[in-house]
Amino acid sequence: MLLLIPVAVGLGIYFVGRGLTPDPNSSLFGAHYDDAMTLKARLGSALLVLALIQLLLAARMYGRLPGSKPSSRIASTTHRLTGLVAFLLSVPIAYHCVTAYGIELTTPRVAIHSITGCVLYGAFAAKVVVVRSHKFPGWMLPVVGGLLFCSIALLWYTAALWQLNGFQTPGL
Repeated sequence: MLLLIPVAVGLGIYFVGRGLTPDPNSSLFGAHYDDAMTLKARLGSALLVLALIQLLLAARMYGRLPGSKPSSRIASTTHRLTGLVAFLLSVPIAYHCVTAYGIELTTPRVAIHSITGCVLYGAFAAKVVVVRSHKFPGWMLPVVGGLLFCSIALLWYTAALWQLNGFQTPGL
């Protein structure tokens, strides 16, 4: 029953984004059009770096790095803080995407990006549910954490890389 929460979050964002009338004039911290896209690409790149740090910290906390012992109060606290910063950084990016463009399914790159954006917040909700509940098997946390990381990486690939690489994404 608890896993319906992440599904509801992802679907909620999808239906809200599909129902909104996109406004390409919306700004992101005062930036419009190409400037807003460049700013989102940079913020998205910072988000990807934070996600990589999260991945390394999680591996450190569970003793999966060579020479590391399971659990560390510093690693755990840093993991939580960087996770909070990553989430807070993602919100204005997502807000601008939804308000400026909505959920679009026009091209493969845009469709992948739009759907993955919905999955990202569903995965975030799933991670919070799994961390807070003790009803799930131990393998569930790395699965939802991995989905969260992969969502951020795919969003970066389909938008930030595309923007920073002259509107080209290798393989798409």
